Amino acid sequence: MKPPSLLIIDDEPLMRLSMMDALKAVGYEVRSAATGQDGLALLRKEPFDLVITDLRLPGASGLELLQTWKQHAPRTEVIVITAHGSVETAVEAMKLGAYDYITKPFSMEELLLIVERVTKVLALRQENLRLREELDGKFAFQGILGKNERMREVLEKIKLVSATDSTVLIVGESGTGKELIANAIHRNSPRRDHALIKVSCAALPETLLEAELFGHEKGAFTGALRQRRGRFELAHRGTLFLDEIGEISPVVQVKLLRVLQERQFERVGGSETVEVDVRVVCATQKDLKKEVQHGRFREDLYYRLNVVPVVLPALRERREDVMVIAESMLQDRSSRMNKPLKGFSQGAREILLRYSFPGNVRELENMIERAVALGRPQEEVQAWDLCGFTSCPYLGGMLQETCGFCSEGLTRKSDGVHAMDSLSAAKEQFERQFILNVLSRVRGSRTEAAKMLGVSRKALWEKCKRYGISSGAPDRDEE
Repeated sequence: MKPPSLLIIDDEPLMRLSMMDALKAVGYEVRSAATGQDGLALLRKEPFDLVITDLRLPGASGLELLQTWKQHAPRTEVIVITAHGSVETAVEAMKLGAYDYITKPFSMEELLLIVERVTKVLALRQENLRLREELDGKFAFQGILGKNERMREVLEKIKLVSATDSTVLIVGESGTGKELIANAIHRNSPRRDHALIKVSCAALPETLLEAELFGHEKGAFTGALRQRRGRFELAHRGTLFLDEIGEISPVVQVKLLRVLQERQFERVGGSETVEVDVRVVCATQKDLKKEVQHGRFREDLYYRLNVVPVVLPALRERREDVMVIAESMLQDRSSRMNKPLKGFSQGAREILLRYSFPGNVRELENMIERAVALGRPQEEVQAWDLCGFTSCPYLGGMLQETCGFCSEGLTRKSDGVHAMDSLSAAKEQFERQFILNVLSRVRGSRTEAAKMLGVSRKALWEKCKRYGISSGAPDRDEE
């Protein structure tokens, strides 16, 4: 690992040279400056891992310069040198971000010990950063995949907005990945070292949601046996994700607006003002603009939340992404379950590409997990693996029209399936079996069977004639 780079700032030439010689002798890269302004100029030109500075410098307050340094290079650690008896100043410096202090007079051995301790911290931080970069490369946008142009624009917008503190409003149908977007924004933001706190606004009634967000004092209501910090306090210096923001009541809307404007609030039942530094990311299925027009959502709050809108398209609107996502999920789930699978069969691909996915990416994820659980190792995922061998409430009539694999009570028989000469022959066999199962369930009523199959009674009659199907009993509709 490359040795840390150090910058020494001291107006006493002899002290400055002595420290430089001692640190260079043990392998550190060292630069020096005689004034705070010169040191700041060097910091702006090149990065330093550690700054060692006297707090009493000509022409500038050491504390003011320390504050400026930490704003410009927050990851650079600072050791301050202070005169004997000025411990209060050193403590103030540490409050402003200094790592440690050393009082004059001191020996070079003492200085080297402090620098060595800081070096170990820097090495650990560098290793954590490396590991985080590896994890981010693998997971930062997990599930947010695709070739669709609208999704590419969404991902570009996320990358840009993540580096800011702007409030983000994520809009999209259920299952489109709104929480994944919130995770990605936080994980790629300067706040990633702090908490990402999540709240489902639709899951709690008004009184509980207010206490959940802002906390409460002891005795604020029945059951409040002690003071409790709310989600805003827990997310201090981090990110707060408010899911289903369109469900909050007018009372909570007013309090949320104040927090966004003033960054402060009072706990339920309390009078103490609590200040917080929180980035807010919201998500909703609703069109908040229409909610404003109907008087159900405050207009001023809407504009506070809608600083950076991110609109997620439904999966049916980006069909070219279906197989990209499905194949990625298949690889991930099969690896987790330790069940190697050889991709998707042609029949399974046909189903995935034709299905409308009303449940969006979440439904696709569940379907792939089901397929991996039911699939046979070292084989392709088949259409029946996607629907789970039963009459599928998700795929319904679409699957019947596609291949007929989805029927109640149907089991796979390798000799029957693999003996088919073509896909069309397999479709006909399973369609015939599906119709037989439905007729059995409705006790031979072709009218009810036609309704369940989503076809006309005439179309069902023609299929029965084609496949040589009789109900096995007199048709109840003709009795």
